[in-house]
Amino acid sequence: MASLRNTASTQQAEGTRAHRVRDALTAAFAPQKLDIQDESSRHAHHVAMTRGPEAGATETHFRVVLVSKLFEGVSRVNRSRMVHDSLSYEFGSGLHALALTLRTPEEDAALS
Repeated sequence: MASLRNTASTQQAEGTRAHRVRDALTAAFAPQKLDIQDESSRHAHHVAMTRGPEAGATETHFRVVLVSKLFEGVSRVNRSRMVHDSLSYEFGSGLHALALTLRTPEEDAALS
């Protein structure tokens, strides 16, 4: 499983889409924490998707943990919409699914 982390101490990445996702989310949310896991290999059975692996799209499923002040006062549904809107190009070019954990800095601190 490829990993892309953007924290004060770690930055590790694999894959072109992972880089674009990181760049888009960083630009849109100025995250305090951003962890992106490529889980595409766990979904190889989704070959029926026209944008899936048989069409050359190998980075199709990601798990994202994003902590941003921009989520303060925003419902969980609207947080998800914000992220999906910021990645609309990626959904149009092969991204199939995101598993999202979206928190404010206060919510994240309460879990630590």
